[in-house]
Amino acid sequence: MYVPNVSVDVEIKSILGVKLVEKTEGGTVNFDVKARLEEKERRSQMVKVGFRLFLTTKPSLVKFEIEGVATLKGKDANINEMLEVDPETKVPYVFHKVYQQTFTAMYLLSTMLNAPSPPSDLLFSSKHGEPVGDVSVEPEATDAEVVSGEPEMQVAAEAENVEAKQ
Repeated sequence: MYVPNVSVDVEIKSILGVKLVEKTEGGTVNFDVKARLEEKERRSQMVKVGFRLFLTTKPSLVKFEIEGVATLKGKDANINEMLEVDPETKVPYVFHKVYQQTFTAMYLLSTMLNAPSPPSDLLFSSKHGEPVGDVSVEPEATDAEVVSGEPEMQVAAEAENVEAKQ
């Protein structure tokens, strides 16, 4: 979903890519995604959310971990729309923007590791007729202080049906 009056700035705090095998064979690679989204700060017309993405492959060839902060700016109603869960993919709309902006870093890292890169549309695949797999969004209460008083969101997506050819 495109919300015209909301800007999403993504700041990557850390990125890790680990090649788990020395040589990779040219077969089909499935990517699993686990993600976490936590609201850090909320002010008038601005929300900061922390995110973590964990991508692994089947067979186990490479893994990526990305952590950072996304800052949403715009009208409060529009920001709240971006934080809602997309009924088709079961992933918050803001995660689509986060993934779009972090994909480039993962692609470059996979190129340097000579490993398969995740597909650019991994979180959007069900919109293109390919099932994403098991996706769940669960509010999770934690001991961590949440500025807005809302529970932390945890997103887990397993995209076993998304294939990438090496």
